[in-house]
Amino acid sequence: MSSQQKTPVNGVVVPFEPGTLSTLLRRLGHHEVAERWHTVDRSAHAPRLVAVPGDDGQDWAAAALVTARRHTAYLKIVDAVGDVPAAVAAVVAHARRRKLAQVKWEGWTASPEDAAAAGFAPLRPPLAPTEDAAAPAAGYVRWLRDGVVTEPPYYGQTTHFTCGAVTALVAQAHAGALPREAFDRRAELTLWREATNFPVCEPVGLGVAVRRAWPSSPVTVHLDMDRPVLLDHYAESEREWRAHLQRLSRTDAGRIGVPIDPRPLSLTAIRSAIGRGEQVLLLVSLAGMQGFDVPHWVLCHGTVPGAVVIEDPWAAATAGDTWVDAHLLPVPDPSLDTMSAVSGDRFHGAVTIGRPQRHGASSSEPADE
Repeated sequence: MSSQQKTPVNGVVVPFEPGTLSTLLRRLGHHEVAERWHTVDRSAHAPRLVAVPGDDGQDWAAAALVTARRHTAYLKIVDAVGDVPAAVAAVVAHARRRKLAQVKWEGWTASPEDAAAAGFAPLRPPLAPTEDAAAPAAGYVRWLRDGVVTEPPYYGQTTHFTCGAVTALVAQAHAGALPREAFDRRAELTLWREATNFPVCEPVGLGVAVRRAWPSSPVTVHLDMDRPVLLDHYAESEREWRAHLQRLSRTDAGRIGVPIDPRPLSLTAIRSAIGRGEQVLLLVSLAGMQGFDVPHWVLCHGTVPGAVVIEDPWAAATAGDTWVDAHLLPVPDPSLDTMSAVSGDRFHGAVTIGRPQRHGASSSEPADE
């Protein structure tokens, strides 16, 4: 196989070609794996097989299907079959060779014991149990770089337009300002209703809604555009009233003390904010990760060398993308910088949320943990 790439543990990496592996999968076991691998079009996420040849050098003793979102710094094991420890070791070696930050493992056939033995830690399952049969109930992660990354709760948005509200709720749950038991669909839609520009959430409206919902949390809006945003795809009659709502949001921001910084939030500033214990709601384009240029909110909450760790409340189930991909997702600094230029105007929007402060405390005083 001329297209094979050698890994340091005698593994080979080959493109995944649907429809050609039924015999292999039957021989290695897990008959249900064949259906899972072949019923979803994973081509958008660069599917590869990482395989371990048998002693005869001909047949494979183990294989793992791996995928990843584009312009990210991880690999995801969908399943490992045959000699599972050998397959997983080959994937980890392949990820190290590519200098990736992380390997994840979906819990379709992986047991907690197998995952722990291979150095993987369990991911907390989503707050709202997924109703998508194409998403696993469990997942695991192994970090390959040092860094300070704590795990927020994962919650998948229940509509196509509530990403802004969900990222804010995840940030506040992670900060301890929102009890996890209070984080549900009602909370999602309530905050969206306060922040929406119908149907999306633009940066100023989102910042104002967050400050109103949590008055003790310092909020700053970052927006390098002084006119209404995210309206270009509407007809003129539909733009006018939405633009008026955005102007009202700016007035509200001034009245309740939400500053609007007209400069784009750089990657250095994002890293600094996270280092101070702040969280960053970042407006990005999905063109890089998913292949279509749609504005979308994600939460930046952790860092490792060379990458920022985000929470994405949306996953492309039709491409085999699941909450395991979207949760604790490392994105290289240059990729995130490119993603943060949104729409035809290439503007930048973000909302930073500081630690909740004690009643009457100044911004220079530390918040209670």
